[in-house]
Amino acid sequence: AKPVSRRSSVAVKASAVPENVKEAREWIDAWKSKSGGAKRDAALPSWMPGADLPGYLNGTLPGDFGFDPLYLGQDPVKLKWYAQAELMNARFAMLAVAGILVPELLSNIGFSWPGAGVAWYDAGKFEYFAPASSLFGVQMLLFAWVEIRRYQDFVKPGSANQDPIFTNNKLPDGNEPGYPGGIFDPFGWSKGDIKSLKLKEIKNGRLAMLAFAGFIGQAYTTGTTPLKNLSTH
Repeated sequence: AKPVSRRSSVAVKASAVPENVKEAREWIDAWKSKSGGAKRDAALPSWMPGADLPGYLNGTLPGDFGFDPLYLGQDPVKLKWYAQAELMNARFAMLAVAGILVPELLSNIGFSWPGAGVAWYDAGKFEYFAPASSLFGVQMLLFAWVEIRRYQDFVKPGSANQDPIFTNNKLPDGNEPGYPGGIFDPFGWSKGDIKSLKLKEIKNGRLAMLAFAGFIGQAYTTGTTPLKNLSTH
């Protein structure tokens, strides 16, 4: 007898999408919707000429070249905060680079002081006038005070203009958060071409951030300082 042909059907029920996959898809969809918004004016300076860049980077920020590949700054409030964060990190980096290069240069040409010749990455091992842990604690307290005041000024511009300790020091009314005035501008540069100075500052700050990253890479791979690396080169 011939075998009976049977056609069986199998119903496959799709399991629920895992929560992490669902969140990832939602993030990707949101990113796509952001990238599909208004485009940047092609006449503005561009970090990637010919590319469609986001329109919310409209050239008003200092050093704006349309760089935001992840579209993190689409929210105007967040963009404002990111700009302030970049500005402060740029200033810290410029101080750090100067604080690494200048002492090394001075010690190389014969200047001497306690700690002269200590590599920047060994500075924490040097015995100062107080234990490093105490100095770190004091620094963190002072740093927290300054940063809280700075955040207050960002949230409510002008609210931190008056020095609470030295009351004769006060920033000018209407001063832009993050930028100098009064006692912090002894040469009155902010009264001149402030737009040009903002651009120069952020460009130098970005260069300093890259330079400091380079110093870290040098120390990790060669075990020595920037000027010694330059001399060897």
